[in-house]
Amino acid sequence: MDGHEPDTLSYVQKEVVENELQGSSAVEAAAEQEHPCLEASSVEKSLGFIESEHDCQSREAGSSNDRSGVEFDGQDCDSPKSSVNKSDTHFEDDLESQSPNVPVVDVSGSVVAVKKEEEGYVVPKVGVEFETEDHAYKCYSRYAVLEGFSIRKDFVNKSRINGDVVSRRYTCYRQGYRPTKHISNVRKPRHETRTGCLAHMTIARQPYGKFRVTRFETQHNHEFVTPSTAHMLPSQKRLTFAQAVEADLAKSSGLDRIPKLGMGFDSEDHAYEFYNAYAGRVGFSVRKDYVNRSKIDGAVASRRFTCFREGFRQKDNRDLNVKRPRKETRIGCMAQLVISRQSDGKYRVTHFEEKHNHELVAACRVRTLRSQKRQATAQVEGNGVDGSTTQPKLVSGLLCNAVGDQDVHGYQPIDCNSKLPFRKMRDMKEGEAERLQQYFQSKQLKNPSFFYSMQLDADDQITNIFWADAKMLVDYNDFGDVVCFDTSYRLYKDCRPFVAFIGVNHHKQMMVFSAGFLYDETIDSYKWLFRTFIEAMSGKKPKTILTDQDAVIAEAIDSVLPEVHCRICVWHVYQRAVKQLNHMFVGSGSFINDLSSCFFEHEEDEPFINAWNNMLDAYGLWENEWLHQMFKEREQWATAYGRHIFCADIRNVQLCESFTASLRKYLKFDFEVISFFKHLGKILNDWHYKELEDNYDMSQRLPRVMGDVILLKHAREIYTPKIFELLQQEYETSLNILINQCTENGSMFEYKVSIYGQQQEYRVRFNSSEDIVACDCMKFEFMGVLCCHALKVLDFRNIKMLPSQYILKRWTRDARV
Repeated sequence: MDGHEPDTLSYVQKEVVENELQGSSAVEAAAEQEHPCLEASSVEKSLGFIESEHDCQSREAGSSNDRSGVEFDGQDCDSPKSSVNKSDTHFEDDLESQSPNVPVVDVSGSVVAVKKEEEGYVVPKVGVEFETEDHAYKCYSRYAVLEGFSIRKDFVNKSRINGDVVSRRYTCYRQGYRPTKHISNVRKPRHETRTGCLAHMTIARQPYGKFRVTRFETQHNHEFVTPSTAHMLPSQKRLTFAQAVEADLAKSSGLDRIPKLGMGFDSEDHAYEFYNAYAGRVGFSVRKDYVNRSKIDGAVASRRFTCFREGFRQKDNRDLNVKRPRKETRIGCMAQLVISRQSDGKYRVTHFEEKHNHELVAACRVRTLRSQKRQATAQVEGNGVDGSTTQPKLVSGLLCNAVGDQDVHGYQPIDCNSKLPFRKMRDMKEGEAERLQQYFQSKQLKNPSFFYSMQLDADDQITNIFWADAKMLVDYNDFGDVVCFDTSYRLYKDCRPFVAFIGVNHHKQMMVFSAGFLYDETIDSYKWLFRTFIEAMSGKKPKTILTDQDAVIAEAIDSVLPEVHCRICVWHVYQRAVKQLNHMFVGSGSFINDLSSCFFEHEEDEPFINAWNNMLDAYGLWENEWLHQMFKEREQWATAYGRHIFCADIRNVQLCESFTASLRKYLKFDFEVISFFKHLGKILNDWHYKELEDNYDMSQRLPRVMGDVILLKHAREIYTPKIFELLQQEYETSLNILINQCTENGSMFEYKVSIYGQQQEYRVRFNSSEDIVACDCMKFEFMGVLCCHALKVLDFRNIKMLPSQYILKRWTRDARV
């Protein structure tokens, strides 16, 4: 656009002035009225997960068109590079993304110039110039990614002479309001996204052809989306799914807490805990070095914390006669943190040396370091004080596994200490064990947090295999309270013995915590598998484990996990029933529906027994020994029993069926085992992407409430939409519940309630001193959501908000926080 004629330029310049004064829309007028022209800001924001495409270009220093009269020396100011440690994902191809160098010249009152369009990036501000309007759009779009919003191209003014763009405004995607015309007759109205946001950037063409930012409003009237869901915004489709997953994992890892000069702490212990947590993330141990104390009160005046490899070991003559001398660990590392007490009583960082002269310990072995062991022990002891059984939530604990250097840490993936005393029951294909080892080793090289272990038999042949990647470990830490041990491969012939530990997240979506191959199904193999599972999860045990109906598995769980509630998964029993009664499906289209209804649709003892007996009568199955045996053992698997045990509502027929069915083809022995892993990775990727989509939808809109109900409005801001819908259904049912009787004993009240038109009554106990409510149906104990009977009593007691003790974090929007 360079080289325009002077008369054309003057006319265009006049148009720019007129358009900037008058504006072309009501929103622009409102924005100008409420927000006067902003001054250029000197604040620069850090960058992350950005691809270098096109950026702004600077004007040449000393240009004759520069009105500021300021000469540039041509030197660039580089912004610091930011790097993110990648967590393990299921992707075969690892993507890298770094923030680019940002050459910026920022002079007050002058144009902000940016060099090297392909390599630079600058935060938009008044005075920044771009070669074209497209470059301006890309820069603002990139800025929007970092902030967490999407942009929309708004008004444009074009020249009446040649049709070139004179000025353009880009707004937040929530600018303005949706017209209300014709909305009343729409059956499914669209969700409201526009909130009248005034954030925008306006550019105008200058006489020399470039576009300058003339207005830049940064204030929004809505919340931003998270980096992990920014790719779902309309203008951010270029952000790939792989980058979104990395952003999601990196955000939860807390890697941005780096010590800085001037950082303050309330005590030296707080400073040590902070530096030790930083050391755990980076990969070294901390040693408390010198301390200066006040001569007046003996309080610590200054303290230095150093790397565990600081200094050198002093020579000792006694070491000459030692048969097994200790390994040398000190090599003069200078990494350290120094704090000093200030006049206000706080301790501030006065010196920080970040560089080490040695290799840092991988994340998988951090927990073996001395200072990290102390931190874990302290947290365990702290949890024991208040009676809590929650495991310490350390980053090193979440992503750690026992894989590492045997010479240093005494561990190797092939478990030689738990060899089977006999030969395995099934053989692997020739060369398959070697391919599996190579595959696992390659995964571990990409991410040391990948965990795998192998058990040998009496012939030193690989027999049983277990693995879990970093994403699985994090998922288990957040949602590992209920685990389903899936052995559905037994239902199919000629399949590899694939087993999986499965759970559900806060959207009630299935996820895999770990998996394995068991070529031996003896009790010794299952014991090894469960012990390895707990070891991989840093010792954290589930509350409930659901398994197949197998005496060997039950004995192994009772031996390794005696404190865990073990239930037979109703889905596994149902699958066995289908196999045992397949002859009944011939000529009877209703049998499968009656069988499914009997297994899954009855939550009370009496309705379940009645349905069972009716099924036996209708199809003449009273003499069937298998059904007779199942009825004897009904308390171990039927939903009507064991409702006092939390199961996270894992009883959906499709939960395991779709997972096993999708893998069945690749589990056959005639398929390469690596093809199976690739297909499994694709399935897990799809599940994770679905969770990201639901997280994004959850952040953008709230579910509809059936009425102006305080309890429901409160609940929808806490629960995920899926769980809120369950609670709202229970509340809707509670509107038809009658309170038939009430007895009082001090602060204890007992209510007998029933649904209108039904005879069955439920007892609901309420403690008025502590707002504790409990119902005989035990829906809360079973799935973690209050039942309609309890909600009726709470409403009767004028309690309009859900008591905090009945809000399980695993069902909330902040379940992963």
